[in-house]
Amino acid sequence: MSKVKTNLDLIQWLGHDMSINVFSYLDNPRDLVCASAVSSSWNDFVIENGLCKQLCLKMIPEISGVVRSIEVDNLFVVDGNKVGYYTEKRERLNRNHRVYALLAFSLIPMNNCIAQAIYASSTNDHIRQRLANTLEPRDITEHGPSYWSSIGQSDPSATESLLYRLYSKICLVTEIHVQPFQDYLNDGFPIYSAKAIQFKYGWTSDPIEIDSKFIFRDKMAFSRHGICTYDSPVFPMSQENKLQHFKLPEPVLCIGGFLVVRLLGSVQKNGKDNLFYTCISHVKVVGQIISPEFIVRRGGFDDMEAVASNISSIQDGVGVGM
Repeated sequence: MSKVKTNLDLIQWLGHDMSINVFSYLDNPRDLVCASAVSSSWNDFVIENGLCKQLCLKMIPEISGVVRSIEVDNLFVVDGNKVGYYTEKRERLNRNHRVYALLAFSLIPMNNCIAQAIYASSTNDHIRQRLANTLEPRDITEHGPSYWSSIGQSDPSATESLLYRLYSKICLVTEIHVQPFQDYLNDGFPIYSAKAIQFKYGWTSDPIEIDSKFIFRDKMAFSRHGICTYDSPVFPMSQENKLQHFKLPEPVLCIGGFLVVRLLGSVQKNGKDNLFYTCISHVKVVGQIISPEFIVRRGGFDDMEAVASNISSIQDGVGVGM
């Protein structure tokens, strides 16, 4: 019986096309990066064919505009001779592979991408009904009901806006969950939902960061200085006390790290003053964040306007004003 050769490289044995086909069954960039560490030939094959980049863009095509800001197209100029072992092309492939490999390990799934509640366009009671209450997943705590409430309005078509900061300047958002508040202390147990809801993502140059928290120079600063990179469709909101799921038509890359929830109209009057109110118990953003470490190490994200411009050909909705 002949002995089986054990030193034959799998890629050499399969050939280029079949090897590409085999690697295509890896559907997670992290697995591809791990596979490239098996041997130098596997590493060379993954790098030379740009497999990590291809898989990242297949999974998240929206990210191409962001990574384009940090990809290396011309790392250095050579005189036509080899520089050591690497040619200019090889070094460029190596660098770009590292960028996408780091990106693969920097995507962090989050149950809630919201880091901070910043402000609401109006608040009925800044102590008991503040916007920060909407970060609490329960509508009742040991301290009593937990919710945000608008001021009362005679006009049921009035719009309220809630501003949140996300955990990262770059997030991939798939859906937003919002729960209206039900008042169990009044007759009929009214539910103060909005008629409809819309979401906007963007950035602003106005907020000042203090101890990892953001403040604004005045209440309307974000409306004046904010740049919107995405407007969602308008979703109808049901008058039900449950966490309502609003799934976006496709995953959206949120550039800048700010979310505005627009509550369009009110449906419930308060029996005491006969005014319309909108009250929200909880807001949650589901998706993935790109870790701040990736943003810091790769650089180039301080200019959010330039980053937003890079994705304008991929993602509609770039405009001014939130």
